[in-house]
Amino acid sequence: MHMQLLHNNKVVMFDRTDSGRSNLTFSDGRCRFDPDDTQLQIDCTAHSVLYDVTTNKIRPLTIQTDTWCSSGAVLPNGTLLQTGGFHDGDHVVRMFTPRSNLLSYVDGDDDNNDWVEYPDYLNRRRWYATNQILPDGRVIIVGGRRQYNYEFYPSDSKLYWLDFLRETRDGRNENNLYPFVHLLPDGNLFIFSNTRSILFDYDGNRVLTEFPEIPGGDPRNYPSSGSSVLLPLVENATAPTSIEVVEVMVCGGAPQGAVRSARAGEFARAISSCGRLRVSDRNPNWEMETMPLERVMGDMLLLPTGDVIVINGAGRGTAGWENGREPVTAPVIYRPSAPQIWRFSVMAASPTARMYHSSAILLGDGRILVGGSNPHVFYNFTGVLYPTELKLDAFSPPYLSPAYDPVRPRIVGVRAAAAPAAVRGYGEEIRVSFCVTRYLTRSAVSVRIVAPSFTTHSFAMNQRMVVLRIVDVKQKASDMYTVTVVGPSTAEIAPPGYYMMFVVHAGIPSSCIWIKLQSR
Repeated sequence: MHMQLLHNNKVVMFDRTDSGRSNLTFSDGRCRFDPDDTQLQIDCTAHSVLYDVTTNKIRPLTIQTDTWCSSGAVLPNGTLLQTGGFHDGDHVVRMFTPRSNLLSYVDGDDDNNDWVEYPDYLNRRRWYATNQILPDGRVIIVGGRRQYNYEFYPSDSKLYWLDFLRETRDGRNENNLYPFVHLLPDGNLFIFSNTRSILFDYDGNRVLTEFPEIPGGDPRNYPSSGSSVLLPLVENATAPTSIEVVEVMVCGGAPQGAVRSARAGEFARAISSCGRLRVSDRNPNWEMETMPLERVMGDMLLLPTGDVIVINGAGRGTAGWENGREPVTAPVIYRPSAPQIWRFSVMAASPTARMYHSSAILLGDGRILVGGSNPHVFYNFTGVLYPTELKLDAFSPPYLSPAYDPVRPRIVGVRAAAAPAAVRGYGEEIRVSFCVTRYLTRSAVSVRIVAPSFTTHSFAMNQRMVVLRIVDVKQKASDMYTVTVVGPSTAEIAPPGYYMMFVVHAGIPSSCIWIKLQSR
């Protein structure tokens, strides 16, 4: 149900605690006791794991309170902050801190660390809320079921009202949950809920602008469950502290009335439209496009190339128990800078249905890790449509084909001008050394940093890509090159914390190395 890649290339995954026993029993006799759980008061099985991408092994983790439909963000120090859930977990803050060596690609002794929980930390229940890391390292927690407000971590013991979330609720159908929240380079938030979106000053608690409604009138948020990304931010070469174009994309969802129809056993066809809104324009308007496949409950992720993959989901129905039909198993890749008629490409289909409660994240080697799918109230493995799914899949985009190996770069070192450490300050020059067998031209080289997402319920919270400004590219040996780039100008462009850094050459990305951004 929820996934987060950490900077030691391990993935924290977790479900809810009230679906019954999982298939992973604690070997050391650990048990969870919940006297209020009507199904299972004593549970000695794990509902969270730490997955090692390199070894393909898992370690069970312990969750004490219910994380059902919760939210998360990674703090600047690399700790996963996880907020809310259901029942005994709806006011809880949980933290998982990886033990790792920043300079190593895969390292760290994670054999003993586990979740740490802080009951009653939140001011309001946070169930179906959204988190976003902020430039000063705080996390804003927005909305949730019947919560038309927001708060911060660390807590300032205050609650801030946001009537926009009340205005965008469709009665019992809601369609305002898990709002799409993106931090913009000017420090304000873009918030999309249902069909509407605003530019929001969270410190001043002010709506600065309401953008035009997305055309078509079809809801895009849970349970109609489209998805959204902030398209890559490109540092302006002539004005280093500015981003020339800032653009949000929203794709998929379900038509108006589909939630009510699904509850009655009628499954409306999902919508295929996507909208791009250039919020940096003086008078922004949506540019609409059509995906080759209709999709609800899809996940949108940024690839290292700057393209967008749309993966998982269904062709009919909505999110919710038993409310989806016709799995859409073929991913689609969208190329934002291509001519409009060439932007979408349909990829090879997976044999596995990924329906309600599935997730996907970008890995450091460029693959997409996909897991989950449980559209049932409890775990159900046989005799049902779309059984509870325990397999993990990895989707390899076309750039991982061996045919591209001659032009594929491999990062061999990163050094800041000020120090060799892997910690980078804002606006600092960074020298990245890479090998490539067949080097083309300087114009074929770019360096990007990507913030790993917390993905749940068709929204990858906190993901963002910044394309860094190149100073020069120099050849050091027959197949060795050094590209000098300038780190992000401000924390509004890239909040502090850990990022995957990729070198892209001729449209083919390297595997990542991890860097940490922080103020000097």
